[in-house]
Amino acid sequence: MKTPDYYAPQGGLAPQTQLLTDRAMFTEAYAVIPKGTFSDIVTSLLPFWREARFWVIARPLSGFAETFSQYIGEVLPGGGSERPETETGVEAVLFVVEGAVTLTLEGRAYVMETGGYAYLPPDATWSLLNHSKEKAKFHWVRKRYEAVSGLEAPEAFVTNEKTIAPTAMPNTDGKWATTRFVESTDLRHDMHVNVVTFQPGAVIPFAETHVMEHGLYVLEGKAVYRLNQDWVEVEAGDFMWLRAFCPQACYAGGPGPFRYLLYKDVNRHMAFPKRF
Repeated sequence: MKTPDYYAPQGGLAPQTQLLTDRAMFTEAYAVIPKGTFSDIVTSLLPFWREARFWVIARPLSGFAETFSQYIGEVLPGGGSERPETETGVEAVLFVVEGAVTLTLEGRAYVMETGGYAYLPPDATWSLLNHSKEKAKFHWVRKRYEAVSGLEAPEAFVTNEKTIAPTAMPNTDGKWATTRFVESTDLRHDMHVNVVTFQPGAVIPFAETHVMEHGLYVLEGKAVYRLNQDWVEVEAGDFMWLRAFCPQACYAGGPGPFRYLLYKDVNRHMAFPKRF
């Protein structure tokens, strides 16, 4: 398998001469955050992180997407955190898109290079440091774990996308495939974070309308994506945020593969609002 070419934010600030017209949009059903909006002035600093900044691209928001948060972190050489997570009961996925970081998980160190993927169970003990001479960038997807009586929480694991064969969707001749990091039948997991790949000309042939909400970060290529009633052009570096039941479909026009990192909530009953 060829080494994937993931897009990561470059930061900086647009010149004063740039037109304000852009593809950014926020609707009742979806949001699109194009790569041009990932400037220096929209980054956040987080407690107990040093030489690091974060683009917050999703957060729980009442009436919209509610189950997860997602950051893109940039860590300079020598930076990182020995106390990255400050909340209890939170699980996470890390996915490295540039450079390399050292993840220490329950006392064991892992060097995660580009394509590196880690699942961190709720309340895991972990740290992340950049011991290299180059900056590193990674996605950090966080979710409050929904425990179920009789099901143990999943165990931690570290892998790399390059070591996992994509699973082709039925009747697509491999033109639409998903790199799955956990088994779909493992009900201990209440979220999936996968990599989806469309070859040029491949499509989602119907408007998916389902209860899972999504975060989609485009890693490579470009496509036209259907979001609710709109067709939107997206490219590497763009992020889409879809609330539950937002109709969605896709046409990958090429010339190369269209690939994105996909979050969805899975395997749990629908919680009822608490009555006061």
